[in-house]
Amino acid sequence: MPPYLLGLRLGGRRVLVVGGGRVAQRRVPALLAAGADVVLVSPEVTPSLDDLINDGRVTWHARPYRPGDCEGAWLVQAVTDDGKVNAAVVAEAEERRIWSVRADDADASPGWTPASGHAGEATVGVLAGGDPRRAAGIRDAIVEGLRDGALESRQSRRKPVGVALVGGGPGDPGLITVRGRQLLAMADVVVTDRLAPRELLDELPPDVEVIDAAKIPYGRTVTQERINDYLVEHAKQGKFVVRLKGGDPFVFGRGGEEAIHCARHGIPVTVVPGITSPVAVPSAAGIPVTHRGVSQEFHVVSAHVAPGHPDSTVDWSALARSNGTLVLMMAVERMPLIAEALIRYGRSSDTPVAVVQDGTLPGQRALTATLGTVAGAMTEAGVRPPAIVVVGDVVTVAREIDMIRADMGRDP
Repeated sequence: MPPYLLGLRLGGRRVLVVGGGRVAQRRVPALLAAGADVVLVSPEVTPSLDDLINDGRVTWHARPYRPGDCEGAWLVQAVTDDGKVNAAVVAEAEERRIWSVRADDADASPGWTPASGHAGEATVGVLAGGDPRRAAGIRDAIVEGLRDGALESRQSRRKPVGVALVGGGPGDPGLITVRGRQLLAMADVVVTDRLAPRELLDELPPDVEVIDAAKIPYGRTVTQERINDYLVEHAKQGKFVVRLKGGDPFVFGRGGEEAIHCARHGIPVTVVPGITSPVAVPSAAGIPVTHRGVSQEFHVVSAHVAPGHPDSTVDWSALARSNGTLVLMMAVERMPLIAEALIRYGRSSDTPVAVVQDGTLPGQRALTATLGTVAGAMTEAGVRPPAIVVVGDVVTVAREIDMIRADMGRDP
């Protein structure tokens, strides 16, 4: 007979988990998220469970199971790697008329834990005849379909209101957050910039209005004031507006200005953080912005104005004296002046530098140089925006990784 699916509201209710291994490590966080009062019985626990115990979120009895442990529980999970112990736990729960789940034997388990997932306010639970792998695969397909809108019509969704400032990530459309993609699928109007993942716009229904708010360096530009007006004008018409940006809205994205403008006009704003390019683009090129024994700090700098310019608020002399990694944005046209200033203030001209253009995109390319040679190398290579410049010894870590891979790829 097929099982009867039921959503349990566990807030404040005791749930007994017997076993502290990998299965418990997966199930305990979900029980805590449901508000359960989790009691864990096991001689040993995994480090992740130990962390929850130390935080006071789980009550741990550091001993084997013994009869009577099920008393007072609303739900019991028998998840040890000993079948005899699991059978004894389930037998006690049955005697006390408490629902239980046995992880090692689906046929002997009174209850099954469905493969579950969340898409917005929808919770999906899948059982596949006791086959957990098949259930997880079906669950993933359903959740992905709900998240990208394939399984739910726009008319059936609870429509958000106001404006969402959505970080689209560094360029690759696969790097937008799940929440960002959900809100984009529900938009009536999308105000996008040139660094946002434009491939996602092709997935929008034809009735969605797309407003191009590109700011092209040394080219056509939509003013920030006009962008602010777009957001308020459409939101006041009752439309849900998504401001789709590259990177993160609050990292050199002027998201704060847009949020302030909306607040002044009484427009609610949702902020969806994005993967920011100063970290993601170096990572895509194999460069960690921090590395043990090399750099324990990194500085993200907007170089849209050159050192010495009256509008610059950057302390270039302090950055030059720092041993940390420098990640420079919008620096392509001003790199000769930046390199000269850093060397003048104390950075060695031999400091390694990497320049990554079109990071995370199919056309990504990178060059390495030194602080003394990078300006000429960029000119010779024809580097153009968008590009991220990384200054510091972490650049050599990427070289080391490449050398190790090359050595391992050689014939013995």
